[in-house]
Amino acid sequence: MTVINNPKVVAELTQLYLKYEQALVENDLAVMDELFWESPEVVRFGATENLYGIEEIRQFRRDRPTHDLTRSISNLKVVTFDADTASITLEFQRTTNGVTRSGRQSQVWRKFPEGWKIVSAHVSLLPL
Repeated sequence: MTVINNPKVVAELTQLYLKYEQALVENDLAVMDELFWESPEVVRFGATENLYGIEEIRQFRRDRPTHDLTRSISNLKVVTFDADTASITLEFQRTTNGVTRSGRQSQVWRKFPEGWKIVSAHVSLLPL
């Protein structure tokens, strides 16, 4: 039987997500890299890009603009399945060049021998 939302696992993933969020807004490439699965199978769909494999994700991060990265998050939801798989979803607001946009994000996390890793991520912006 699958154990859904073991409080200990939810707390662990929540802390890892908050670590990721901080790295994202501070453009801490090392931490973001640490939290993504180092594999050609990892996928990240962004607001304007489809990235397949860790090398494409790393290149995108190196090349992206690094101003106005701060955002506010809401409706953070962590759902765990047993002790090795999780889904994290949230909504966010971010102001870039004076324009505030709303968006949403989802991630699938999997626990490997080396720890939890994001294996799939999706970010999208809502229409203005």
